[in-house]
Amino acid sequence: MPARWKWLKFIAGVIAGLTLAGAAFAGKMSIGHTTWVGYGPLYLARDLGYFKSAGLDLDLKVIEEGSLIMTAVAGNNLDGDASTLDEIMKYRAPDFCFKVVLVLDESHGGDGVLVAGNEKSVKDLKGKQVAMNEGSTSQFWFSILLAKEGMTPADVKVANMTADDAAAAFLAKRVPVAVTWEPHLSLAKKKKQGRVLIDSSATPGTIVDVVALRCDYIEKHPAEVAALVSGYYKAIDYMKKNQTKAYAIMAKGVGGFLKDPKDFADAAKGVRFFDKPMNVAFLGTAEKPGASAELLTLGSKVWSQLGKLKMDIDYATLIEPKFAVH
Repeated sequence: MPARWKWLKFIAGVIAGLTLAGAAFAGKMSIGHTTWVGYGPLYLARDLGYFKSAGLDLDLKVIEEGSLIMTAVAGNNLDGDASTLDEIMKYRAPDFCFKVVLVLDESHGGDGVLVAGNEKSVKDLKGKQVAMNEGSTSQFWFSILLAKEGMTPADVKVANMTADDAAAAFLAKRVPVAVTWEPHLSLAKKKKQGRVLIDSSATPGTIVDVVALRCDYIEKHPAEVAALVSGYYKAIDYMKKNQTKAYAIMAKGVGGFLKDPKDFADAAKGVRFFDKPMNVAFLGTAEKPGASAELLTLGSKVWSQLGKLKMDIDYATLIEPKFAVH
């Protein structure tokens, strides 16, 4: 082999080695989440290599209890959480700092109230037993529905249980009303056991899923946070052009009751995935906050009335918008 080609082969080997070394030393990030269709794009970006190519090694952990996820974040066992904006407000404290860096989706029919009788509106639920998860997004959303009708949580009899258990109790005819989410809403329809009185499509921009990271992680790893956001945006763009393939990848990644691509596709009808323009508009800037500020104000009002907040929450407390423009 001529010396020139040997030299070129050597250079190519060095470049390949550097590339592999760069991939091996990609920055790490760990995020916990429950099983929800809205978190699918995180798996899509991971499995398509969008995070890795940007220098991020993302570890996604499925933990079906939000409080356990936040305990792990507080204990530095996770770097962040994918959850609803209202849900994480309850955990923010003077000694536990985390901020939202990315918006994933909003529920647009994915959450709902199941009823077994002839109720025509939320007003008709007065005095009835309602199964829901206290302190969760279900209670937050239901409290808003009650307030719109001039009612308070005291106007119903709350049976505290998880959204899954609430649906199971409803289908077993142990409770007349349940606040739950997909796939339970569709399951009740298929079994012709009750009906959906109202769903989250009636309250757009109220149930919004986000990624929140510890403040110390954001400060020490800005490049990794930027990689998370840019990789997610690429996944959303891919999904718009290749929906069937994307749903198959996301179904496999999220797993659980969404492991079948058909079930994932059905559940996806109840959410709106946020792309870059939607992220920028919702998060806004420190000088001009977006719709997130309005939702935080609403959340503060609801959770304060229920005695769930550990501190006053405002835009500056919980939102870090600078990465959205990446």
